[in-house]
Amino acid sequence: MRNLKDGIRAHVRLDGLNRVHKRFRGTDADKRYATEVMVLKVLGERGCDYVPKLLEEHPEELYFVSTGVGKPADAISKERSDQLFAELERDYGVKHLDPEPRNITYDMHKGRFCIIDFELAEVLPDPKG
Repeated sequence: MRNLKDGIRAHVRLDGLNRVHKRFRGTDADKRYATEVMVLKVLGERGCDYVPKLLEEHPEELYFVSTGVGKPADAISKERSDQLFAELERDYGVKHLDPEPRNITYDMHKGRFCIIDFELAEVLPDPKG
């Protein structure tokens, strides 16, 4: 597996099947894990197709596996990333609480920008009712 991030708050790896393995650590790891898993489930239920899909949960290890959604979109502007986060909130009722360009990827297979890292996010009422 290839390391994507090995930081104080998480260890993130990509396997040969393009699946992301994320293990939480550090301050409030249990809360951040629970938030990200819950948000990914809600976004899946609400039909959002430009975020990772949750594949496996391992709460006792603060670890999950999700689909990969492209590579970091290093050249995206703050203005464009702000638009993407606003669309996520407007269309799917999820407010990303770390709306920075570093949390945007580009998926060549989908031909679009995607949003990642929902450990700091808030689920709002479903805008579709």
